[in-house]
Amino acid sequence: MAVLEGCEAKFKTPVLEERKCPECGEDVEVFTVNGKITADSACDCGYVFRAEDWSDEVPAIKSQKKKEEKKEKEEE
Repeated sequence: MAVLEGCEAKFKTPVLEERKCPECGEDVEVFTVNGKITADSACDCGYVFRAEDWSDEVPAIKSQKKKEEKKEKEEE
C-alpha cells in the first residue's frame, strides 16, 4: 500500500543522519524524521541521544491523534 500513501509518506520515513557526540566528538548515526530523533542512539563513550516527539509535526499522525482523542471524548 506504499503507493497509495503519496506525498505524506516522505514525512514519516526515518532518515539516517550523523550527529556529533557532545561528550567525545565522535560521529553517531541516528534516525530522524523532520530533523527529530525517532529512537534512542548511544555513542561508544556512553552518551545517549534521546528520542524526541516528532509525531506532532507529521500531518497524517497529527490528524490520527485528533481522531483518537475525539473518539475517546465521545466514549466518555
